[in-house]
Amino acid sequence: MNDRRRWLWLTAGLLLGAIGAVCYYCQQPRAIAGNNDRYDDYILCTGSVASNPKAPTDGVWLLDYRAGKLLGTVIDRTVGKIVGWAELDLVAEFNLPPRQNVHFLMTTGQISQGQSALYLAETTTGKFGVYTMGVRLDNQPNVYIRRHDLVLFRQNPKGKQ
Repeated sequence: MNDRRRWLWLTAGLLLGAIGAVCYYCQQPRAIAGNNDRYDDYILCTGSVASNPKAPTDGVWLLDYRAGKLLGTVIDRTVGKIVGWAELDLVAEFNLPPRQNVHFLMTTGQISQGQSALYLAETTTGKFGVYTMGVRLDNQPNVYIRRHDLVLFRQNPKGKQ
């Protein structure tokens, strides 16, 4: 009886070990990477754009500090080319005085199936904007940038009393 119980536990242990090994080694490797980067006077972010529900596509956001512009584009999956650039004047959008030392932070987040939003904060003025990008539907090979909200995240920004 004792030998039989040992063989049962040994078999159960080997079976569970084999199942665990198969589960561990059969997982697909995942590439984990960030969706934004910065260099000098530029910040780059990526996120999905809902241009066609059956063919999700990637959008690229580029913030250009020198020009004070937010640029956005979509990649055409069929030919692997950039569709065109949409442009937003951040100086006017955030009501920034000329030559002010500004500091932008930006990242994307998923707001619905296949659609990302860009979250853009300017730390000097304390303003925070939410934007999305889409493909124009008027047969123009271009994209548009849509502002959803622009609010203060700090009620008393630097330099204001």
